[in-house]
Amino acid sequence: MTSTASNPLWQQARRSARLNPSIIREILKVTEQPGILSMAGGLPSPDTFPIEAMREASDRVLRDCPREALQYAASEGYGPLREWVAAHLGAQGMQVGADQVLITTGSQQGLDLVAKVMVDPAAPVAVETPTYLGALQAFAPFEPVFVNVAGDESGPLPQAVAELPRLAPGCRFFYVLPNFQNPTGRLIPQARRDELIAAAQRARLPLLEDNPYGDLWYEAPPPAPLAARWPEGVIYMGSFSKILAPGLRLGYVVAPRELCPKLLQAKQAADLHTPSFNQRLVHEVIRDGFLDRHTPTIRALYRTQRDAMQAALLAHMPEGTQWSAPQGGMFFWLRLPEGIDALALLPQAVREGIAYVPGSAFYAHAADPRTLRLSFVTLSPADIATGVAVLGRVLREQLADVAQSAP
Repeated sequence: MTSTASNPLWQQARRSARLNPSIIREILKVTEQPGILSMAGGLPSPDTFPIEAMREASDRVLRDCPREALQYAASEGYGPLREWVAAHLGAQGMQVGADQVLITTGSQQGLDLVAKVMVDPAAPVAVETPTYLGALQAFAPFEPVFVNVAGDESGPLPQAVAELPRLAPGCRFFYVLPNFQNPTGRLIPQARRDELIAAAQRARLPLLEDNPYGDLWYEAPPPAPLAARWPEGVIYMGSFSKILAPGLRLGYVVAPRELCPKLLQAKQAADLHTPSFNQRLVHEVIRDGFLDRHTPTIRALYRTQRDAMQAALLAHMPEGTQWSAPQGGMFFWLRLPEGIDALALLPQAVREGIAYVPGSAFYAHAADPRTLRLSFVTLSPADIATGVAVLGRVLREQLADVAQSAP
């Protein structure tokens, strides 16, 4: 039987129309071209991967428990790893039992599971302005109504959170990245966190706290998680991707106990469990305090690269460009001079040998076309200087064209 436009053989679900390709993945395809200096991807530096520690831990796992590591396992995750996560978060001020920890196949799966359990079609879901593109993609198939929460350099505005019950009755949760946010690199300070929790509690608005970058601080550790301030009102998500290796696909969700059974059932339906071997491998690596020794080396490397990008931006950006040096994480967020559209400028940048991510991809609504994201962690300081210099030249040329075409 042959499909036709009017009578397709395969009838796709309506929600499949909301499954759109990631602009970042499309840009990364471009960066595979020889000679491209990519400041686009959010990939950690492969120089930080603890290859020797992984090799030794793998040998021990296959020597001591090979059958268990290669067998089906409990959907909630490897018990000792869950206990480690609970203790690790407890040291940050959270009140967490191992029974509240669900190991996920990357924190991206955590977003999907939370949406499956919490979001109905047309239900409001609040997000930062801008926010993580992967969260928008994870939530979109469940057909929420996205609601932008306004913010400033210190994070979401408490007054904007307080108004959500009026503007978006029945809002299921507010998705927020307090530490070195993707894409802005923004850190929510202590006082603003207290204000946000107070506003959310008054509004009876649950929070979904995502923290993939919290360990990547450069000057000082971030304040305690939002979940430490309101355990019953916050679902917390973490990841091993940025501090060990993203190819392991290992993250976790920590939820109030009343939500744990449904999240577990959603996990069982999705993939039964996260790979047993990967869980045991990671636990074998980290159980003796390895991260206390390893993570500072990542921070030292990334701090050097952050400083190199800050210096290059100061040297090469045209007047009217706005940015702040991040205190941690992997990204600079730029607002370009008036008249410059970052998406329209990208093809010219690629022709000149560089790539970045236009900021419009990170907005649920009302995107700012003048914004873009730069990642600094996979380039050497010399390549950062070269790439930013090229970006500055491309911007100046575009500004000259804008001025020439002005009436």
